[in-house]
Amino acid sequence: MSHTMDEAAAFAVDPRIIRGETPAPVPSSTTADRARRAPPKERSVAGRTLRERVPLAEHARWKRSRRKTDPIQLLRAADEGRVPELVPIRYGRMLASPFAFYRGSAGLMAADLAATPVSGLKVQACGDCHLMNFGGFATPERNVLFDLNDFDETLPAPWEWDIKRLVVSFVLAARSLGLSDGKGRDAAVACAYSYHKRMRLYAKRHPLEVWYSRITVEDVLALAPRAVGARLQRRLDKTLKRQGSDLDFPRLTSMVSGKIGIRDVPPLIFHPADALAPGFRPLVERVLASYRETLPEDRRSLLDNYALVDAAMKVVGVGSVGRRCWIVLVMSESNQPLFLQFKEAVASVLEPAAGPSLYPHHGQRVVMGQRLMQPASDLLLGWVTGEGGIQFYARQLRDAKIKPLVETFDYETLYYYARMCGWVLARAHAKTGDRASIAGYLGRSDAFDEAMGDFAMAYADQAERDYDALKTAVRNGQIIAHTDI
Repeated sequence: MSHTMDEAAAFAVDPRIIRGETPAPVPSSTTADRARRAPPKERSVAGRTLRERVPLAEHARWKRSRRKTDPIQLLRAADEGRVPELVPIRYGRMLASPFAFYRGSAGLMAADLAATPVSGLKVQACGDCHLMNFGGFATPERNVLFDLNDFDETLPAPWEWDIKRLVVSFVLAARSLGLSDGKGRDAAVACAYSYHKRMRLYAKRHPLEVWYSRITVEDVLALAPRAVGARLQRRLDKTLKRQGSDLDFPRLTSMVSGKIGIRDVPPLIFHPADALAPGFRPLVERVLASYRETLPEDRRSLLDNYALVDAAMKVVGVGSVGRRCWIVLVMSESNQPLFLQFKEAVASVLEPAAGPSLYPHHGQRVVMGQRLMQPASDLLLGWVTGEGGIQFYARQLRDAKIKPLVETFDYETLYYYARMCGWVLARAHAKTGDRASIAGYLGRSDAFDEAMGDFAMAYADQAERDYDALKTAVRNGQIIAHTDI
């Protein structure tokens, strides 16, 4: 419980911020308690006064100091600790487009965001809040929700950092689709407006109302334009016909010497040399047993119905490529498959600016951040330390997940999706931060929304310059990239 209480303290508004004085670096538990006890109207007024120090229009500003930031140096620094043979795949995927580059360079933007204006209000931040990290997923009760679904970088941090990363992703996505910058900016403003509007609504709700709030598939369909809603319904019906592991089983497995195992598809899915050694299976079983101890007791009972079959490494995502990611196949007595994913967890990219996590284990940091931000989390979410002290978090590989097919979006769909993402982010921030102070700071005007439109355009240009720098580094042989995988 001590870690939960310490994390909660990180979200409080220091009274010295409210008075315009220099705040303490880390709010104390006493400060947190005082902030939580203040009436919502008082906190709203306090948020409004923050505009005197950081006007809403200030958030539109973006200019990087070339003397302080070398994008290639920061990208290479993020290679540390990754599997060397997989790093060229990471750069190959980033070279696909400026939007793909943006997805793979969260650490670079985190360094840039550290120099931007902030109000002084913190939330549990996603840390890598771009539009591809939202989507549908099934809850333990088998309902489908629309929400955030990637928390590798989560950490208590300024709320502005998440919304800024999110709005930029819409401008870059619009450009990747061949849409005009005007339409890209419109989507960014729509996202910020939705965040702003929903935050003001959440500020009026009781804590339990906010905690239990969720965005259901019915909400998504009700607000969707007719054509968009019809496509979504078809995808939803198809996804829910079978469980995630049932979908993955024929695709990921094969029969070898009369035994079921995970199929090697190198270099994206493979059994490392160590996986063929006699001691590998007992090692995986020990890892599973340690992971089991991080689950609630009822989930341990569920996991006990499955036995280990096989484990292999899998390349996932863009920014995560090179981090160790294992998929583990376990099966029930009746031969029903279940795939678990064990993904390496390292320090959040936000830590240099926001401070270290209060959790001793980065897998635990990811799990706790996810539980704080999501309305419902994966049934088997847990963490474990593997061989060599490498930290992992674990979950089901896929459970009725619905990812956005951005490449199929038209302007109407992108605009609608921007509004939905803004709503989701507001819900997550309202659940973990001081929603009354944030709403008070945002106010009733569209000043912040328009500022986000301007920032999104300016930083999208920056991301494209950094993408060009990566292409140059690859041409010069400074960075090796495999673009044919």
